[in-house]
Amino acid sequence: MLRSHTCGELRAEHVGDETTIIGWINAIRDHGGLRFVDLRDRYGCIQVTVSPDSLAGQSLDSLRSEQVLQVKGKVEARPDGMKNPRLDTGDVEVVAITATIIGDCPPLPFDPSGGDQVNEELRFQYRFIDMRRDEVRQRFQLRSDLQHAIRCHLHKQDFIDLETPILTKSTPEGARDFLVPSRLNPGEFYALPQSPQIFKQIFMVAGFDRYMQVVRCFRDEDLRADRQPEFTQLDIEMACVEESDVIALIEGLVVDVIRTVTGKEVATPFPSFSYADAMQRYGTDSPDLRSDLELVDVSDLVSQLGFKVFSSAIEEGGSVRAIRVPGGGAWSRKQIESLEDVVKNQGAGGLAWFKRTEDGTAGSISRFLQGEASSQLLDRVCMEVGDLCCLVADRSNKVVNGSLSFLRKELAIRLEQIEPGALEFCWVKEFPLFVEDEASGRPTPCHHPFTAPHPDDLERLEDEPLTVRALAYDLVLNGFEVAGGSIRIHQRELQERVFEAIGLNQEEAQEKFSFLLDALRYGAPPHGGIALGLDRLAMVLAGVDSIREMIAFPKTQRGTCLLTGAPGQVSGEQLSEVGLQLEESEPDESS
Repeated sequence: MLRSHTCGELRAEHVGDETTIIGWINAIRDHGGLRFVDLRDRYGCIQVTVSPDSLAGQSLDSLRSEQVLQVKGKVEARPDGMKNPRLDTGDVEVVAITATIIGDCPPLPFDPSGGDQVNEELRFQYRFIDMRRDEVRQRFQLRSDLQHAIRCHLHKQDFIDLETPILTKSTPEGARDFLVPSRLNPGEFYALPQSPQIFKQIFMVAGFDRYMQVVRCFRDEDLRADRQPEFTQLDIEMACVEESDVIALIEGLVVDVIRTVTGKEVATPFPSFSYADAMQRYGTDSPDLRSDLELVDVSDLVSQLGFKVFSSAIEEGGSVRAIRVPGGGAWSRKQIESLEDVVKNQGAGGLAWFKRTEDGTAGSISRFLQGEASSQLLDRVCMEVGDLCCLVADRSNKVVNGSLSFLRKELAIRLEQIEPGALEFCWVKEFPLFVEDEASGRPTPCHHPFTAPHPDDLERLEDEPLTVRALAYDLVLNGFEVAGGSIRIHQRELQERVFEAIGLNQEEAQEKFSFLLDALRYGAPPHGGIALGLDRLAMVLAGVDSIREMIAFPKTQRGTCLLTGAPGQVSGEQLSEVGLQLEESEPDESS
């Protein structure tokens, strides 16, 4: 072994022992003819005293931050006035007999002590330096502890850890696939899995009634702060269960894992909302319950106010919704108008507002607030003196909800309702089975086409598919969807009906999903499951704002890896081996 101890291991009981340690130079303090070096590794930090005689062949001035130093020396007690209570090793130091620079380091491209304030692109380009920071190390330790605790809990619940293929068949699951050409089958392609959905259902048919896997998944979609093209999820499937069984299992898992990893207690059962209720009250199916702000539909009242922006939106099939801001009446006009950018960024035309005062109302639409409709509006929004009311109108209910849900987040921050470290879970259930595809106008699965319809809505599956609810459920934490699942279809006939509803005839369904349809003929038990996004859950537990911070080598919003430069070009020979060639771009005739 090149070391006998780690930098965080030595204690008072080691005084007098000889030791060999290796670490990175964290700091150097010049004490005349000596250097006090703080040597750091993953396990901690310890002070090393280096003399000119111990640094054979080199001067003390050759020591620099982030060099890798091997020290052979003796553990000694620090004098009483020199102990460092902030370090676990603060009672001792290592007096070097020999110190050798075994990994030199040029000047750094950035100062790691700048933390997350350093330019993100630079940090991820030199991720190996960024990950030396203690706060980054702690994030990945949390992520590791999280996965370990999950496996321990589920193994005690009789789950079996099984693997599914990475190279598989392209199937429609809601996002674009990453495709991989096959060299042995020219002109044919594998797809990287968006999830192991079909395979885990086949495990249920095979009799593995409790399956789990920590699995890598891939989706070729636009990126944002809480989304990456490749991500890790905890995948679970259970046979002979109902929705309540899956929910009970996950609540028990979450409580146990969070207690184990963070020491925090989470109360159960988690609050539960239907999709329709969540959209009505919060404008989103991922509500952040750390804030008690709610949306109120006031379309029927404001249509009588004579304000054309409101009446036009309602006449065109849209709506007007409001949100009360307690105490917001004390805000200046400038503070209130700064909120307009929040809703405009989500497609709204603008923000209407008014305050309730001792003398009545004041604000951008106060002159329209007259008569009985005005009084009813104040009552419905529960306005008190000193409150502010913000309203958004649009012919698209999607724009109204989206704008106000983002506004709700901003207001919660300004009202200081977001308590650091608080964990507020909830379930959202009874999603639509289908949504209307904007391009084709046909029904398309809200989640995926293997979700079971609500039994009360089955009779409308063919004639009114957009009104059918799904036996689907999402777990939401602090405004982030951290898990999603459903009860699956286990009868072939019903699965074929759902395929037909989304425009797949029997021939197309057989071509794309024959392996699933065939499996469902051979004794498929009722089953359901869920997938929990580990990157996103770890992000919330670590208290960071971007999922990229919880992924060792993340992609940018353009899907590129700053460390390796991927994606990159490949040679013509490599393309030829898989039967591909690049299409020549058309010349620009305007030049």
